Amino acid sequence: MPDLVSRRLGSGPPLLVVRQLDRDGWTPVLDRLAREHEVVAVDLPGFGDSPPLPAGTTPTVEALAAAVAEWLPRAGLTRPPVVGNSLGGAVALELARSGAVGGAVTLSPIGLWTGPEASYALGSLRVAHAVARACGERPGWIAAHPIGRTVAFWQLAARPWRIPEAAAAGALRTLVRSPGFEPTRRAVRAYRLRPFTPEVPVTVGWGTRDLMTPPHQALRAARLLPGTRHVSLKGCGHVPMSDDPGQVARVVLDALGV
Repeated sequence: MPDLVSRRLGSGPPLLVVRQLDRDGWTPVLDRLAREHEVVAVDLPGFGDSPPLPAGTTPTVEALAAAVAEWLPRAGLTRPPVVGNSLGGAVALELARSGAVGGAVTLSPIGLWTGPEASYALGSLRVAHAVARACGERPGWIAAHPIGRTVAFWQLAARPWRIPEAAAAGALRTLVRSPGFEPTRRAVRAYRLRPFTPEVPVTVGWGTRDLMTPPHQALRAARLLPGTRHVSLKGCGHVPMSDDPGQVARVVLDALGV
């Protein structure tokens, strides 16, 4: 399995944050979490700075979760709590299912969708990828303007025009440079969360203005994950870190009992 790339900050009990395309969007949340925890932010295989899965390995949610689980001992981590959003949220749930982590906070996880809902969500990401590729390595002409940010991120953030220019430019660059994006986008289309009763604390958060995986999917999560805690992220879209990092940090810290 690939040696995943991670960033550490803060001190205290370890907390794993799973990232994919939203690396820059996580930054203000990580800074808040690092006041109470040693935060280990890891890039999933094929995203950010992490290499993709070995050739011939389909990047399903389960395969990505297995890669993270195998990497944990090499990173000196033993069953840390994990936080993830979207694809990372689904990976967090699979890590909780396997017992590899001591708890999970999952924000708008994929896999609670129907076939048409999956096609819509993944199709919208394909459009975002096309926009990012059109920018090439110079995304400033889109990221610098509120209208450009809205066009690029309308399905991800409730208020995309308010995403900081640097974060928007970084997200577009990450999207272009992530070799795992397209193979993973195709592979996860068939993913459906299988029901299980978590043996560790699990919190499911959902943005009330999520356009990519609409909030009614949270009702399916409640049925499939008995005994979990469910919270609404007021005024947030699919990537709530971009809309309200303070609210996201509070949800995570509350789930961890801080």
